[in-house]
Amino acid sequence: MGRLFGTDGVRGRANVDLTPELALSVAMAAAHVLAERDRSHPPLAVVGRDPRASGEMLEAAVVAGLAGAGAHVLRVGVLPTPGVAYLVGDVNADLGVMLSASHNAMPDNGIKLFAAGGHKLPDDVEAQIEEAIRAEAAGDPAAAWHRPVGGAVGRVRDLPDGAIHYVKHLVGSVPHTLDGLRVVVDCANGAASEVAPQAYREAGAEVIAIHAAPDGLNINDGCGSTHLDQVRAAVLEHRADLGLAHDGDADRCLAVTAAGEEVDGDQIMAILALAMRDAGTLTADTLVATVMSNLGLRLAMSEAGIRLVETKVGDRYVLEELRRDGLALGGEQSGHVVMPAHATTGDGILTGLHLMARMAAAKASLADLASVVTRLPQVLINVPVGDRTAGSNAPAVLAAVAEAEAELAGTGRVLLRPSGTEPLVRVMVEAQTAQTAATVAERIADLVRAASPAS
Repeated sequence: MGRLFGTDGVRGRANVDLTPELALSVAMAAAHVLAERDRSHPPLAVVGRDPRASGEMLEAAVVAGLAGAGAHVLRVGVLPTPGVAYLVGDVNADLGVMLSASHNAMPDNGIKLFAAGGHKLPDDVEAQIEEAIRAEAAGDPAAAWHRPVGGAVGRVRDLPDGAIHYVKHLVGSVPHTLDGLRVVVDCANGAASEVAPQAYREAGAEVIAIHAAPDGLNINDGCGSTHLDQVRAAVLEHRADLGLAHDGDADRCLAVTAAGEEVDGDQIMAILALAMRDAGTLTADTLVATVMSNLGLRLAMSEAGIRLVETKVGDRYVLEELRRDGLALGGEQSGHVVMPAHATTGDGILTGLHLMARMAAAKASLADLASVVTRLPQVLINVPVGDRTAGSNAPAVLAAVAEAEAELAGTGRVLLRPSGTEPLVRVMVEAQTAQTAATVAERIADLVRAASPAS
């Protein structure tokens, strides 16, 4: 068994890589590891999922594993990942499990784990869970899991009003009514299909929802935050003030202006950072972003007197930085935005609400607000590989990266990063012109392909 946890939980092709047997083992191991921290009561777990078909199968396995470890289970059904995280804290649960592969295609699925309070697990706890699974699978008698019997077996019940509490929490965080704004929201036929339109309407916006009819098979299928063409077209058709696009589990949000221009996570973070600075809620006048954020964000924040702290790619690393220094805002270019005052993880609906609140309070268009960031041309190539480490560490690849950085000489940059969830190496290049960025990126990508051909 290779390493289970990537940058965002356990993920793979459902019933091939991520089997019910593995889901049961992960759930049982998580319950045992997290329960070791407090033996005063049986652990309580919150379990949610996105609407993809395999979620039903994996939910049954996860619930069985948790109950088999003596944990009581609250099933919340289809709900965004940040909704599950919120409810873990709201009901004072010991852990949470979300079944979702986020923006991935329907055949994939994943397991995201939350500790008490709704926080993502640190690396060392994930390592403990992996080690518990390995030891059990190897038949190590010293590592055999305790299996309660009789009345000590965990009980399972539903939490039918979980979504209601989550939406109430979201709407209660909005600093300004959204009256007068018309928004198109693309729900990706995912976990946000009911709660996102509801939250935006309750906050005062006029809402046109698209791709909000999940059938278990159509999640992320040509829609959502990875496919903006349809939300762009709907904004133009309905003469909306903006469009918002979520991914399958609604932990991210991207936007389009009234004219259909994309507004990415970097621009959204800049808009929110300025709003929070003006309100006096941007702790230490600091924004946290990953190394993938565009150089234009760095320049805009510097001009505004806002310090930018960089982390590795992955919202978990943004979260760690926010928690360590008590900071108030962070996120990723992909649309994961974290506001710790209101959420323990990235929340796409929360992001959409606060973005619109800034528009309403400033009486400004999204295009005007987003113009604070001038993005440098950026090219990202996802290179399929047989081995992520070999593809990214080959001497010829590293030499090409060094040569490219010398060529750009401070006018751009190169970032080479193995994916944490897929057999890909990501090649990202920023430069003064799109042509230069594309040329450099293709040159490096070709060497990555040669170093580790995809199987």
